Amino acid sequence: MRTVQAERFGGPEVLVPGEAPEPVAGPGQVLVEVSVVGITFVETRIRRGVDQWHAKPELPYVPGGMVAGRVSAVGEGTDPSWIGRRVLADAGPTGAFAERVATDAQGLVPVPDGLELREAAALHTDGSTATGLVEGARIVAGEWVLVEAAAGGVGTLLVQLAQAAGARVIGIARGERKLDLVRALGAEAAIDYTAPDWTEQVLKATGGAGVDVVFDGVGGEIGRAAFELTARHGRFSVHGAASGQLTAIEPADAQRRGVEVIGIEQLYGFRPRMRQWAEQVMTEAVAGRVRPVIGQLYPLEQAADAHAAIESRSALGKTLLLV
Repeated sequence: MRTVQAERFGGPEVLVPGEAPEPVAGPGQVLVEVSVVGITFVETRIRRGVDQWHAKPELPYVPGGMVAGRVSAVGEGTDPSWIGRRVLADAGPTGAFAERVATDAQGLVPVPDGLELREAAALHTDGSTATGLVEGARIVAGEWVLVEAAAGGVGTLLVQLAQAAGARVIGIARGERKLDLVRALGAEAAIDYTAPDWTEQVLKATGGAGVDVVFDGVGGEIGRAAFELTARHGRFSVHGAASGQLTAIEPADAQRRGVEVIGIEQLYGFRPRMRQWAEQVMTEAVAGRVRPVIGQLYPLEQAADAHAAIESRSALGKTLLLV
């Protein structure tokens, strides 16, 4: 079976094509013929061996966790009606960069008619996460919402879901190509965070009031500056650290500014509801109310190029591997 493996921890070049034994569906499992593999930014940090929130996998390992495909076989005790169905499946912490995966039937998410496997793959992890973040931020219609990395996989969906909740959205990103995408998604303002006056531009857009909600997926200096833009009684929601560092906020600082900080730990409670949120966001996509942005498609063998595109910040929306 074809796979891509990480031979050691390091840059994208450590990802190389390989072979692995054919997986077999065990009791309660199914075998999925993989068509599409989703990639997340966190997986690039795991590959480098620097991610703070996941244990280092044992080398060599097959990266990736989420796939879309068809069920080709079932194990003992598994409902045979799964065979032939299009599904989203969680391969686990590793193992998705492969032609086939064996996974527990309990975690399967059926892909609805009217949605391509590519679209479903783009919506699964990022769409579920964005749905959970928007729900946790308790957006009220008319509020100003700032989305960092607004042209990324999670960011493009946050822009759309925040608008659906009635918010006025400001998206920040780097470069005109990404800003054009943010505008096309309907944001009221798209601002380049590399501009020295980007914070002043945000304040100007809000009439000086600041933003009611920040979705912080970047961290570092950008996240800290965004925190300072949060209005009193606003919410600062942390879901990532693309810069390499989480936004550092002292509790006393948040209290002084009257801002509620919804920390990165919120993600730990997402897992039990990821399936529900995935089904919810796919239903929205079928209805035409949300659209996944698939910016890059690579064949499985070019997984290293896919990781490099994500890390270089050149990727738009979601990056997928085709098997």
